[in-house]
Amino acid sequence: MTQWLMLMVTLPTHPSSLRVRAWRKLRALGAVALKNSVYVLPHGADRLERLQWLTQEVQKDGGDATLLRVERIENMTEEDVIRLFHAARNADYKELADRYRKCLRGLGRRARGREVGRAAEELARLGRETERVRGIDFFEAPGYQDVDRLRATAEMHLRPEQPVADAAPLPELRGRLWATRPRPHIDRLASAWLIKRFIDPEARFLCAPPAEFPAEALPFDVVGAEFGHQGEDCTFETLLRRSRLDDPRIEALAEIVHEADLRDGKFERPETDGVDLAVRGLAATIKDDEALMAQGLALFDALYAALEAPARRSRRTGGAETK
Repeated sequence: MTQWLMLMVTLPTHPSSLRVRAWRKLRALGAVALKNSVYVLPHGADRLERLQWLTQEVQKDGGDATLLRVERIENMTEEDVIRLFHAARNADYKELADRYRKCLRGLGRRARGREVGRAAEELARLGRETERVRGIDFFEAPGYQDVDRLRATAEMHLRPEQPVADAAPLPELRGRLWATRPRPHIDRLASAWLIKRFIDPEARFLCAPPAEFPAEALPFDVVGAEFGHQGEDCTFETLLRRSRLDDPRIEALAEIVHEADLRDGKFERPETDGVDLAVRGLAATIKDDEALMAQGLALFDALYAALEAPARRSRRTGGAETK
């Protein structure tokens, strides 16, 4: 059972800067408000020390502060309190995710030179801010998964493009171990489906940190991988181009996956939000990556079966082909 630190604070109305300063320090610690002027944190030696210092500062400024350590909060369950922390950190992660998406939209328009440099600087700032929020994310708020995916995508966009060789004969990609990052989202789940159903029916999949990939593993959707983001393409599109599959329904899926993953407005697919929501629902309810991958395969089987073959399009030009 989690032990809690509770700080009850009363500050004079004027000057307002005293209240603002105290609030900023509590926010930097990751504290959440139980009610007006009552803040809570999970117990920890460092957090206890910093709250003790803050208590002294409040009293020095003419306010009143009482610091308690409690085993439980009688009118709230531990899960209720944790939900407050999740809500606070999810709000932080949403702001970060929006900024990552804005950065990706810029990179998706074939940015060059100075634009890429500015994007790299912004990504560095976002990386630092993400790590700061992670430092006060005591209960692993689910919003981090979206930020982690967007950060990895942005990093792949900034990497020099890998030269795209001629498509390897499919037998050379049979029976392989394919490795990707933990907690797969839409691009990785769709890519695994494409691999398993059309490229390597005997494929096995591993979700692990890249540093733990076995030497024989074939990486996909990780920074520096041959089968990853290339130019404006997501990993699913890279795999589709390399395999040279000719299937209008897969082309349609590629547009849905691209837009759900990158949100750069390149394709207008009405199915995008629904597919993205379904994938998020799977990720929220399935904590085991192997089970999540299996359900992702089933989901994309269903989507492939449900899609009507669209009018043939040229993915190089985005225009309708005529015969």
